[in-house]
Amino acid sequence: MSAATDLARQYDSVRHRSVMLAEPLSDEDCGAQSMADASPVKWHLAHTTWFFETFILETREPGFAPFHPSFRFLFNSYYNGIGARHPRAQRGLLTRPAMREVRAYRADVDARIVRLLAARPGDAELARLLELGLQHEQQHQELILTDVLHLLSHNALEPVYSGAAALAAPAAPARGPARWVHFDGGQADIGFDGAGFCFDNELPRHRQSIAPFALAARLVTNGEYLAFVEAGGYRDPALWLSDGWDNVNALGLAQPLYWRRDGAGRWHEFTLQGLLPLDPARPVAHLSLYEAAAYAHWAGARLPTEAEWEFAVTESHTGLEQMFDHCWQWTASSYAPYPGYAPAPGAIGEYNGKFMINQYVLRGSSCATPPGHARASYRNFFPAGARWQFTGIRLAR
Repeated sequence: MSAATDLARQYDSVRHRSVMLAEPLSDEDCGAQSMADASPVKWHLAHTTWFFETFILETREPGFAPFHPSFRFLFNSYYNGIGARHPRAQRGLLTRPAMREVRAYRADVDARIVRLLAARPGDAELARLLELGLQHEQQHQELILTDVLHLLSHNALEPVYSGAAALAAPAAPARGPARWVHFDGGQADIGFDGAGFCFDNELPRHRQSIAPFALAARLVTNGEYLAFVEAGGYRDPALWLSDGWDNVNALGLAQPLYWRRDGAGRWHEFTLQGLLPLDPARPVAHLSLYEAAAYAHWAGARLPTEAEWEFAVTESHTGLEQMFDHCWQWTASSYAPYPGYAPAPGAIGEYNGKFMINQYVLRGSSCATPPGHARASYRNFFPAGARWQFTGIRLAR
């Protein structure tokens, strides 16, 4: 199989999965936006297509003409180097184009990308940009699921996105009390090291000094977090960072985002499978950094640094569980460039570097992350108050 053929198959596979994630949804579902941080499914499907059209076809396709000239404005996310864009908080107002036109947009760009790959089989820069586009689309596949969950949680009918229990439902529930795994620390190389793809924020690989530390062998569970809730954790300012306490009071927070209590006092959790009884053995999810830090304080522990997390996950036979595929794990590390980091030139350089302020790093991956997308050096990041992602807690000390 030629490299171009392999790339074309990867492209088809990733692009097909995005469309399939929209299959259980109505056109009305796909056009709605539940908050400014979330986007409609229709917008995700169009924006990921815009990425390939703008960064690949526009610069490489002979006789390039856009599928629709207005799409350059409508589906630009945050690339100032590309030009003006539709306001993020108003994406749900885009009743036009219709879903059928977005599907036609995807089909048109897909056919043109495949033709371009066949015409330029040895173009290394084309292959690099295509891989970046596919990784970008996989990030949006996770966002599709988390944004749909947030949207459906506001519906009084408590609708089910998918009855498939394996989809976006944290697996392997915890059994027994958490163990601690100890590490001697030392001088460690942190950052991507190997063949294949990585984002620019995972580079350059560099050395850090890590003091001895311990990590909990598994994630904090619903049952353990429920003990914090029932002990008055959300009412004790001594447990919270200052901004976190302000956040709790401003929003009236008293439990994780999708927890609900019925008239009999029983706890339930809204999920992509609908409203379910709260499972005490599952990892607790949809917590902000503020909530994660407050729980850690209450539990007599702390959150790990991202260097500790990466050091631990790359050690052999550590006995750590649930490092990937359950919940993104908040760290105590602010999202900052590694020593020597330099963004790519041009608009594509806006992908990661411009967000290296007022964000915190999460490590691992979640039950909504596409298979094969994450790795030990992967740096996810969100503002401290973000709750709608599958974000959980691993304790450190």
